Amino acid sequence: MDSRTLAWWTIFRIGLEERLVYRGDFALATLMRFLPIITQIFLWWAVFDSVGGVQSQAKIVGYRFENVVAYYLLTMVSRAFSSVPGLASGIARQIRSGEIKKFLIQPVDMIGFLMLSRIAHKTAYYTVATIPFAIVFYLCRGYFVDGWPEPSTLAAFGLSLILGFLLGFFLETTIGLIGFWFLEISSLLFVYMLLSYFLSGHMFPLDMLPAPWNLLVDVMPLKYLAYFPSAVFLGKVTGPDLVRELSICAAWVVFFVILSRVMYHRGVKRYSGYGG
Repeated sequence: MDSRTLAWWTIFRIGLEERLVYRGDFALATLMRFLPIITQIFLWWAVFDSVGGVQSQAKIVGYRFENVVAYYLLTMVSRAFSSVPGLASGIARQIRSGEIKKFLIQPVDMIGFLMLSRIAHKTAYYTVATIPFAIVFYLCRGYFVDGWPEPSTLAAFGLSLILGFLLGFFLETTIGLIGFWFLEISSLLFVYMLLSYFLSGHMFPLDMLPAPWNLLVDVMPLKYLAYFPSAVFLGKVTGPDLVRELSICAAWVVFFVILSRVMYHRGVKRYSGYGG
């Protein structure tokens, strides 16, 4: 094992051990994460009841009541992968406070370090939270009326989750690196979080949007953070459309990887640090 690989492995291992030690609340937090689903169930029950009744198998844009509940459960999984809370604000804070200078004088790449830290965080989270996830999905198994997806669909679902994580990480990293040019990005970050909540599909299935809003959302990367993995699992995106959407998501990841690297390179050139 060469020195660089050993350094990255050490960073990941320490990050994982640290989180497993002090984040024993992951299991409880996971259960609490699903509590808003109860409100959504009652809300959509009322919506479907108003258009013909839940028991009548009424559909809204191809969704039955059970499909919508299953969709919300799956978005919780998607967001658990793609969300990187505190990443953008943390990067901007390190730039503003001068803490970023440690990455300039030590042989450790900042973006790589943050990536390994987040991977360690996700690994620790799912190591602890697997049982709560299993319990919730077992109790709610009746909402998955279309049955368990085929192995190929499950593989595509897993790939979409990984791409969602990479997209979320590099997108927020890009936003955080704006701190090289602006001392405060909290307002910009607030706008992004607001748009992300609505346009990622976390609030409702995006294919319920009418034209032209559905076309606008379709050209943005945010749908791959929550809606797309859930739609893959539910069989809403299949065949050539599935391959195309996975390719587009991968292209967005590559775009933000390059953009974040360019911004970091140029930002470091204009960065100035003073004092100890």
